[in-house]
Amino acid sequence: MYGIVNKAIQDLIISNFGEQKWNEIRNKSGINQDYFISGQSYDDDVTYKLANTTAKELNTTIDEALTTFGEWWVLKTTQEKYQGLMESGGTSLKDFLINLPLFHNRVMLIYPNLTPPEFKVSDISEKSLNLHYFSVREGLQAFVKGLIQGLSISFKTPVKIKVIKSRNKGDTHEIFNISW
Repeated sequence: MYGIVNKAIQDLIISNFGEQKWNEIRNKSGINQDYFISGQSYDDDVTYKLANTTAKELNTTIDEALTTFGEWWVLKTTQEKYQGLMESGGTSLKDFLINLPLFHNRVMLIYPNLTPPEFKVSDISEKSLNLHYFSVREGLQAFVKGLIQGLSISFKTPVKIKVIKSRNKGDTHEIFNISW
C-alpha cells in the first residue's frame, strides 16, 4: 500500500490519542519508520501490523478499528488531499456510490503502482443499492464499511449497511446492501 494509507493511520492516532500513543503503537507493531512518504509503496504487512496493534492498544476489535479508520479516510484524508477527486464522484451519496467503480481509475493516475479494489453496483433502487467489493487484500471489509459510513456523513445521508455476502462465509467477494 502507499504511504498515504499508513500516514492516515498515524494522523488518526495522533489527532485522537496524541503523539505518545502513536509512538507506542508504532514501536509495539515493530515498524521502524519514523514517518511515511505518501507517494512511496510500503509492504501491506506494515499497514496490517499498524491496524492490529492499534486495535490491541485501544482495547477494541480489529473490525472496529478498521471501521473507524475508513470513516477517518473519507472525512479527513480525502477531504484534505483529494477534495476535487471526491467532488467529481457525484453530488449525492447514491451518485457517488454508482460512480465508485470508476473512482480508482482516477486514483491510479496519481498512484500508478496501486493495486486497488474493484467495486460494482447492482440492484439500484430509489432508496438502496448493492455494492460489490472485490480485493486481493483479505480482511478489509470493515474498512469498506467505514468508508461507506464516512460517505454517509459527508453527504449528510444516514444509511443502514448490511453485509449480504462475505468471503468470511465462503463467498467470492463482499456485497454490502446500503439503504438510505
